Amino acid sequence: MHTRQQVLDIALALPGATSDMPFNEDFDSTVLRHGDTGKWFGLLMKVPGNKVGLDDGAPTDILNLKCDPLLSYGLRQDNPDILPAWHMNKQLWISVRLAGRVPDELLRALIRMSYDLTARK
Repeated sequence: MHTRQQVLDIALALPGATSDMPFNEDFDSTVLRHGDTGKWFGLLMKVPGNKVGLDDGAPTDILNLKCDPLLSYGLRQDNPDILPAWHMNKQLWISVRLAGRVPDELLRALIRMSYDLTARK
């Protein structure tokens, strides 16, 4: 299980990473960006649990990350807390349920991968 603050700490430790809350009236969603280009590498948000495979509609925290499409399939097969991305391209992005059982090392690696995939070429 991970907290929103843990995710922010991991992401903002990356070189030049920034975060903001760009959506009016939405104080739960935080975009993780590259400071030099403004490109997103993550989206931290609350969604109804029943939208991400949980039994009830209670809000739950998820983190959307860009992911290699071939790796994404295997990750989703191996871990029920890694899902096709909520509200984004489901081939290129994944959602990680923070209340789930994604190991810390894997979460760190996924955040770094998303950061690298979205960096300036």
